[in-house]
Amino acid sequence: MRLLAGLLSLGAIAFAGSPKIVFTKSFPQSTPAYVYVGVDRTGALEYREAEHDDQPVKAQLQDADIAALFSMAEKLNYFKTPLESGLKVANTGKKTFRYEDENGVASETTFNYSLDPTAQQLLDRFEQIAESERAYLELDRTGHFDKLGVNDALAEIESLWLRKQLAAPSQFIPLLTRISNHESFMHLARERAARLKDAFEGNTAAVSAVAKNQ
Repeated sequence: MRLLAGLLSLGAIAFAGSPKIVFTKSFPQSTPAYVYVGVDRTGALEYREAEHDDQPVKAQLQDADIAALFSMAEKLNYFKTPLESGLKVANTGKKTFRYEDENGVASETTFNYSLDPTAQQLLDRFEQIAESERAYLELDRTGHFDKLGVNDALAEIESLWLRKQLAAPSQFIPLLTRISNHESFMHLARERAARLKDAFEGNTAAVSAVAKNQ
């Protein structure tokens, strides 16, 4: 009996995980037509543009962003209640918020448009995360296949940064380092990449220092 209890206990530990929030948006008339953003309580981020993408973009969100997302999810009762307004408004895509607790128990709600201010705020934040990941993919693409397009990709990243809408800036540092150090890129792009790299490294160091002092 003790052995059985022990095995059950180990099984519960094996299946336990970190709570997770998932945002998906399906909108065939837009580009991309599908978006997936998953964030767990440790800050691990996954971004996909296809339902069955087995190579998602992975990054690490900062603690303040994680806390804000999970706080909003809590205010929305972890998506156990409807958010759809029911108003006759234009179709802007099928959006779903999903929460999975540490035991894998899930709750979700789907809507086109919500009047709930917290839901609108959470949607805006997920859209910003998705935009940041698209900017990352575009910089990676241009860096490999379209060197003349790199400066425009960097300008979009800089714009998100200045508007305080760039998610997980540390994920960009390796790409920015490669661009700033490689003479095959335009001088203007190399300068911009170096400037952004310094800003993102400084931000990462500042966030780490704050975390240590808390």
